[in-house]
Amino acid sequence: MTDTLAGQFEAHRDHLRAVAHRMLGSPSEAEDAVQEAWLRLSRSDTTGVANLGGWLTTVVARVCLDMLRSRTSRREAPLTAGLADRDDGVKPDTELRLADSIGVAMLVVLEMLAPAERIAFVLHDLFDLPFEEIAPIVGRSPTAARQLASRARRRVQGASSVSDADRARQHEVVDAFLAASRDGNFEALLAMLDPDVVLRADQAAIDMAASRPGAPEIAAEVRGAREVATSFKGRARAAQSVLIDGLAGAAWAPDGVPRSVFAFTLAAGKIVAIEIIMDPTRLAELDLVI
Repeated sequence: MTDTLAGQFEAHRDHLRAVAHRMLGSPSEAEDAVQEAWLRLSRSDTTGVANLGGWLTTVVARVCLDMLRSRTSRREAPLTAGLADRDDGVKPDTELRLADSIGVAMLVVLEMLAPAERIAFVLHDLFDLPFEEIAPIVGRSPTAARQLASRARRRVQGASSVSDADRARQHEVVDAFLAASRDGNFEALLAMLDPDVVLRADQAAIDMAASRPGAPEIAAEVRGAREVATSFKGRARAAQSVLIDGLAGAAWAPDGVPRSVFAFTLAAGKIVAIEIIMDPTRLAELDLVI
């Protein structure tokens, strides 16, 4: 029986990994979520489950939601603020295939969303799950789940529609930020950061810093302009400007091989998020132009 169950689970593993990766933005965390789904499956009586794939997707979604909520708490605006109580009518196989084309830009934007918004968007817009099934996962009504996805959708679409002028401004801000970092100009760094800016690093970056004697520690998440400016003051000496999925960013690329990437998200001319990426799997997925 266990072998049969394991075989059924393996048939769904790639799908579950894809769901978890888009929700969490981290291959290692996605694997953890999938493994937890297997543990829950092995402890459950699923004889009455007609759709095992759907059951497992729901379990993975709930695991991912718990993992997102366990990260640093973030403020969530009221669901009714500026949201129309309607379905946008956007079909996943048309306009919202932009998710994969945005790549790291989308992941950075999603990192700024509340966990429930991210779950609702990923399940509905990327995997076509109906809101009636999403609602119990996020603990909301179907209408509220629709609103969560709608808010996330607008943020993702905004990240994908960057004008030439916006790109030029991004380059200016990123170049100025790198220069201020190298020069140790704290005030200049502070001036370019949104007060609520968030800096995140993947596990590979954290592990790399921990393995180098004397190297400064890297935290998984740092929030606030002064804290982020302090983290970059006097650093980024070897970083150079790059294009990441068509957007301005920075990279450490000795001998032309990217080892570390800094993905920036801007709003109103200020840096609102920076992500440090060193995971080889994620680096290989980026469209990077040095």
